[in-house]
Amino acid sequence: MVKFWTSDYTYDYGFSTVSLAYFLRYPNPYARHVASTDTIERHFDPETQRLTTVRLHLKRSRMPPAVVKLLPSSYMSNATADGRTQSFILEKSVVDVREGWMESESRNLDWNNVLSVIEKHRYERTAVGGGEETTAVNISVTLKSRIGEQIRKRRARWGEQATATSVMGGGEEEVPMKKQGWLSSWGSGAVRTAIETISLQRTEKSQPKAQQGMKVVLERLRHGGLVEVLEGMRADREVEV
Repeated sequence: MVKFWTSDYTYDYGFSTVSLAYFLRYPNPYARHVASTDTIERHFDPETQRLTTVRLHLKRSRMPPAVVKLLPSSYMSNATADGRTQSFILEKSVVDVREGWMESESRNLDWNNVLSVIEKHRYERTAVGGGEETTAVNISVTLKSRIGEQIRKRRARWGEQATATSVMGGGEEEVPMKKQGWLSSWGSGAVRTAIETISLQRTEKSQPKAQQGMKVVLERLRHGGLVEVLEGMRADREVEV
C-alpha cells in the first residue's frame, strides 16, 4: 500500500518572490536540520523561458522511535543510538518564467529499503482583486515502504536454508529455521503499513513547519532583501539541530 498527503494554500507574495524564496529556503528556523545544499546542474532554455535546476540536499533527522522498534539492528547501522540519521535528497525543479509556474520533485536517495518519500511542489502565479499578485501552492507527498519486500525475501532465504540442511542430513526430522526474532510476531504487510502510517503522521506535522519556514524567508526578502536572507541563513546554520 502507498500513503498520500496533499495540501493547497496561497502565499500573499508574487510568483517571482516565492520562486526565489524556494531556492533560498534552507536553512531557516524551521529547517535547521538541512546541513547542506549543492547545485549539481542548472540550465536555462531561452526558447521556452524555463530554468531547470538539480540540487542535492543533506538532511539530518531523528527516526521516530516507533519506527526504530520495527526495524532490525542491521537496518540501523548508519544511525546513532538515539535514531539520528542523515539522508541525501535529490531535487529537480523547473521554473517557467513566461507562464509563471514552477514545479519540483524531491526524493530520498538513502533509506529506500525502509521508506521511499517523493515530494512534489507546484507554484503558480495568481491574482486577486485590484491586480495584486499572489502565488497558489500545491504540495503532495507519496510514502511507500519496501520493508515488506525485504522481509519476504529474508524469510524465503531462511526457508531455503532450512530445506537444504534437511536434505543434506538425509533424515526426515524437521529442521528448525533460523530464529526470526522481531519478525516472528509481525507479518510483512503489517510492518510496512505501520511504517507508512507513522511516516504519514510525521509528514502531517512537518509540512506546516515547512510552510512557516518559507514564510520566514519571504518576510526576510520583503524587509531586507537578499542581504537579510543570507544573514538569516548564516545565523540558522550556527544553531545546532
